Amino acid sequence: MRLLTLGPSLLMLIPLLMVAIGLIGLVWSADRFVGAAAATARGSGLSTLLIGMTVVALGTSAPEMVVAVIAALDGIPDLATGNALGSNIANIGLVLGVTTLIRPVPVPFSLVRRELPLLLGATGMAGYALANGILGYFDALLLSLLLIFSLWWLVRADTPDSIPVGEIPDLALPRAIYWLVGTLLLLTLSSRVLVWGASALAEGMGISELIIGLTVVAIGTSLPELAACLASALKGHHDLAIGNIIGSNLFNLLAVLPIPALLAPGPIDAAAASRDYPVMLLLTLALAILLMWQRHGRIQRLSGGLLLALYLAYLGWLAIAGNGSP
Repeated sequence: MRLLTLGPSLLMLIPLLMVAIGLIGLVWSADRFVGAAAATARGSGLSTLLIGMTVVALGTSAPEMVVAVIAALDGIPDLATGNALGSNIANIGLVLGVTTLIRPVPVPFSLVRRELPLLLGATGMAGYALANGILGYFDALLLSLLLIFSLWWLVRADTPDSIPVGEIPDLALPRAIYWLVGTLLLLTLSSRVLVWGASALAEGMGISELIIGLTVVAIGTSLPELAACLASALKGHHDLAIGNIIGSNLFNLLAVLPIPALLAPGPIDAAAASRDYPVMLLLTLALAILLMWQRHGRIQRLSGGLLLALYLAYLGWLAIAGNGSP
């Protein structure tokens, strides 16, 4: 009888183990992917800030993108949508909050002038796409067009400066390509394992796949951003840290969110628009106020603590919601 009682609990360990293995594989391969991508871009003359906004941000958003593809193909687009929204919430509340608590982050004025308007525009466009409760081809088209414009604008507005070579692995082109291909394959495999484990976990615990995407998957796929920002801030490359957060959020909205709209168009969990998007919007606006208010100074530890407190309150809200309803 005791074995029969323990059976379901033991079975739940398998999805938990798969989630853990998938997250470890994602974090490790994403870190190597970023290094290989940055090494490839090292000779291009791009500024530190632009590398943070594009190469590093795209690299650290690769887990979200691959997870979104696998989840959409597996018929669970809510997991992909929750991952995109939850990662943005985690990037501001958790990643920036913790980074700022460790060391106040200076705010480059060029970030306020060039990159912040793009993030605000992408946030507004994402709200429009989610408002009717359906993600479809038209939404994917709008978000993708804004992504193309954002990349064009960033490259056009960039002013090359010195790139900290110590932050970029010294890889020859063939070896960099080898790492890019290898880590991409590992990203895909790890995402497959993670999505399976997360889906089974949601089913076994009786909670929505949206909440699993907003919490377990979003926090896990935000670990590369946390690692990159902490390393950049501790080594004094603040442009790379804050640029990575804004760039990652931009890619999550314009490159990750369109994936379920393209591969599995249709209705989404109503809580995504009524509960989770407003939280993401609130944190994004709070970030904008901090950047504009302290454009000649730093984001101080108190502000970071408040962002982290808001994020923890949001996790508490999700815990109370439980079943995914707003």
